[in-house]
Amino acid sequence: MRTQNKSSQAPSYGPHGDGAEIAYSIVDSALGRLIVAGTRRGICFAAMGESDRTLAAELHGDYPRASIRIADPNRPEDSQIAYWADALTKYIAGHSKMPTPPMDIRGTPFQFAVWEQLRAIPAGETRSYSEIARRIGRPRAIRAVGTANGANPVSIVIPCHRAIRASGHLGGYRWGLERKRKLLAMEAQQPNP
Repeated sequence: MRTQNKSSQAPSYGPHGDGAEIAYSIVDSALGRLIVAGTRRGICFAAMGESDRTLAAELHGDYPRASIRIADPNRPEDSQIAYWADALTKYIAGHSKMPTPPMDIRGTPFQFAVWEQLRAIPAGETRSYSEIARRIGRPRAIRAVGTANGANPVSIVIPCHRAIRASGHLGGYRWGLERKRKLLAMEAQQPNP
């Protein structure tokens, strides 16, 4: 599998987190608990849930070969994790613009094309999976777009919640449809920059 990372350079680790040193922080947000994890290069994982244990297990499941630890505020290399967790909680609460942290993520060229289109959707707007497929030049790859959307490792930063079905229905969301609904409603209420 070829890997491309337009968010910075090539990822700093191999498949399944091989060779990665990941620190994470779990904080309260307006949508439940939020986990933000990263390497020295940038965020590699962000997710929402109800249980710290479940969020940590999800991180370990996505990066089974990585060395993973809780971020230590006394370690300079971990200070960015707390900063980006705080920025994301402010955004989720509707108090700030979308943060743009550096990312250290892996994906196929197709996934990166989908994720780039997701990041191009303005806050408060949505695009259908079929429209995203057309925009990347693969109009028949609607299901593959949905799969790439679901493989997004950094919730909110890559706003997969802005992808919906052509019918206007919300479709699925890795972190629950109620969170997707609330994120879209929050973004719709924000003034356009």
